[in-house]
Amino acid sequence: MKGVMLGLLLAALAGTVRAKNQPALADTVRLRRHLQFLTSTPQPRNYQHPAVLDSVAAYVQQQLRAAGAHLVGTQPYAVRGQTYRNVLASFGPVDGPRLIIGAHYDVCGDQPGADDNGTGVAALLELARLLGQQSELPYRIDLVAYTLEEPPFFRTPNMGSYVHAASLKAAGVPVRGMVALETLGYYDDRRGTQRYPVWPLKFIYGSRGNYITVAQKFGNGRFGRQFARRYRGVGALPVKRFKAPAWLPGIDFSDHLNYWKFGFPAVLLTDTAFYRNRSYHEATDTMARLDMRRLGLAIEALLATVLTGE
Repeated sequence: MKGVMLGLLLAALAGTVRAKNQPALADTVRLRRHLQFLTSTPQPRNYQHPAVLDSVAAYVQQQLRAAGAHLVGTQPYAVRGQTYRNVLASFGPVDGPRLIIGAHYDVCGDQPGADDNGTGVAALLELARLLGQQSELPYRIDLVAYTLEEPPFFRTPNMGSYVHAASLKAAGVPVRGMVALETLGYYDDRRGTQRYPVWPLKFIYGSRGNYITVAQKFGNGRFGRQFARRYRGVGALPVKRFKAPAWLPGIDFSDHLNYWKFGFPAVLLTDTAFYRNRSYHEATDTMARLDMRRLGLAIEALLATVLTGE
């Protein structure tokens, strides 16, 4: 009898250890809550409605503080006589080279922007919650929510990510690398649902839009290679690495392009946006089209990648 009791006790203890060692899980209820807020603002969250953008910035700040981030604040700057704001927060050690993870919170035109880029912002906030649960982090991680990524400011110094990257360069801040979170929630398992900028790529990557991509340009350095390898190694959903010249359409279609401009290594984490989602920049880019389970898996893989960094 004593042997049986001892065995049960050891089994219980082993189960407790396993539970503690299990990776943190993304909360799809929280993701839905964030997306509901982002897609139901009184007016679309575009540059023509600065008050709406300010309300989103305030919401992001509140969520980051609740997650336990430090140095939470904004980076205001003026465009056409109006003030717009990036939102910034940090986790981990204050000193040392930092990893930048960012997502833009504005939309293009009059659309809800659930996938573009509500999913990126929701992922950023859920990642913040998961980072806040860690007892310690191996290095500093800065989370940034950018404004003005979309037209008419795309590829101009008015992009929030340009302002942020320029400020890091001017201050001589050491940066390990940058990860742009862009359209992460749309998946389709049917054949022929994935398109490419060059059609022969479908024979390499397949025609099903059921994976997430880590995209980077040639010559992106050690950071890009390591991030892509680690992310694919821990991902519970299909992950495909895509490396191409910077001129290939789509390879630089997000905030990471501005970090490249200032000499920082950067990658794009995406569901491939308009190469898969036919509702890209349309009024039909709604929550109903998103896969919350796979969005959660993408976030969990990101957390695991961050925690396994050098």
